[in-house]
Amino acid sequence: MTAQMKIEQMLGKAALRQRRTTRLAIALAVMAAVAGVALLGLSGWFLTGAAMAGASGIAAVQAFNYLLPSAGIRAMAIARTLGRYGERLLSHRAALFALADLRPALFAQAAGAEARLALGLSAGEAAARLGSDVDALEDSVVRRVTRPAAIAAALAGLGASLLAGWASALALLSGLAVMRLASLALAPRLLAGPRQDHAATLGRLKADYAAYAACPGEIAAYGLEPRILAALEPDVQALERARLAIVRGEALVLATQVVLSGASAALVLALAGSGPALAALAGLAGAAAAEGISALSRTDMERLRVGDALERLETLAALPARRGAGAEGLAAREIVIAIAGTRHVLAPGDRILIDGSSGSGKSRLLGTLAGLRDDAPERLEIGGQAVRALGLEALRPLFAHAPQDAALIAGTVADNLRLARAGLNEADMWQALETACLAQTVRALPQGLYQWLGEDGARLSGGERKRLSLARALLARRPWLVLDEPSEGLDAETERELCSRLRHWLDETGSGLVLVSHRTGLHGLAQRRLVIAPETVRA
Repeated sequence: MTAQMKIEQMLGKAALRQRRTTRLAIALAVMAAVAGVALLGLSGWFLTGAAMAGASGIAAVQAFNYLLPSAGIRAMAIARTLGRYGERLLSHRAALFALADLRPALFAQAAGAEARLALGLSAGEAAARLGSDVDALEDSVVRRVTRPAAIAAALAGLGASLLAGWASALALLSGLAVMRLASLALAPRLLAGPRQDHAATLGRLKADYAAYAACPGEIAAYGLEPRILAALEPDVQALERARLAIVRGEALVLATQVVLSGASAALVLALAGSGPALAALAGLAGAAAAEGISALSRTDMERLRVGDALERLETLAALPARRGAGAEGLAAREIVIAIAGTRHVLAPGDRILIDGSSGSGKSRLLGTLAGLRDDAPERLEIGGQAVRALGLEALRPLFAHAPQDAALIAGTVADNLRLARAGLNEADMWQALETACLAQTVRALPQGLYQWLGEDGARLSGGERKRLSLARALLARRPWLVLDEPSEGLDAETERELCSRLRHWLDETGSGLVLVSHRTGLHGLAQRRLVIAPETVRA
């Protein structure tokens, strides 16, 4: 199954859950379409008939029954209004709920993919995929309602035109066919290029905006606003040009439909073989049928945007799922790290320092060991199995990883700590914060554990974010604690206190430790030291 087929299947399943709403919307749309044709046709017959009766004298006027037609016109008007309102309400409800199901499914697809690939997708790209690209699929759900309504309008119009003779009916049928062919031919020719340019440019702008929005302090401090605006200007101009081209193309398609619709109605009137009243009925009913068919031109125009969105969403659907190798018994097995041909064996509960110069690959080794990447040159094994073959699913229960770049969610202190594992209570959180030397800082916050921290913990300093990430790793309670520069940004006194508390925690839990730290304050936690030389990376 291709990635695009997978996306369409996911959307189909999401839309299937809204089938009752969609069916009701279709019924209302068909009712509105038929009522619209009947309304115009009956109005044309009534007005023409009343005019003819008035011109025929007082006897004809008195004999003319205007009550039933006028009541029918009111009934059709009410039916069309209610049908259109209900169809719009229900079709968009079905679409919005379907997309609300699709977004979590796509997010789960990305979250369940191989970490080395999923983490390579930038925040801007992910936002564009789960935002505007998914929104573009709304039309594919809504138009499931539009098509039956257009067909119903066409059939009703053809039925009414038969009252004026076969010639009128054939003229209307030909006109409707030409309208569809014109729309199918013009829409891709006029809109394919501008749609692609618009989507590509908008995606770049969103990705750039997400990147710039992540560092507002630096932008303000260095006065970079003019330079950033200048850098964005070419894409902004390209986006405006694409929008203008889209508007022009859509206007031309719709104008063509209007011209062909008017020509079809005029031809129906010209070829009518019955009286003026039935000719008026057929002509206006034909115009209403043409209006219904012209609504499909919007589908033709939006189909291009939907297709482009499906292509871009392939990047999410194509992410390979994580390998599900079993982790049973691995917690009690040895870890082997082979550096420059030398095997270093770590027994459960060992504490080891990974040392080396900056850029030698220490963080890369930790990320590979935790299953987040696979590019470390060292040979890594657990229980005789290669770490790269085990995958994240098997490695996740073994390692609590506090990376050098501490990532926090936009939430409270408690929200960030609860990511560690389910069932945490406040006592657990405070204990972890005490060990991480952060409890006093959190108590000083206006709302304590429930203080909102902002995007990526913006309320906290760099050292505080690291310690919150460390507290989260402690709460995970896994056999190995993997720390990458945990004391960076701390003063010497706090670092000594952190070292003491971590030693007590390790002694109490029996967890193993894999530590990377340029600062010597935490080196006392390690029982052994492994050195990665720069040539290991080159190898």
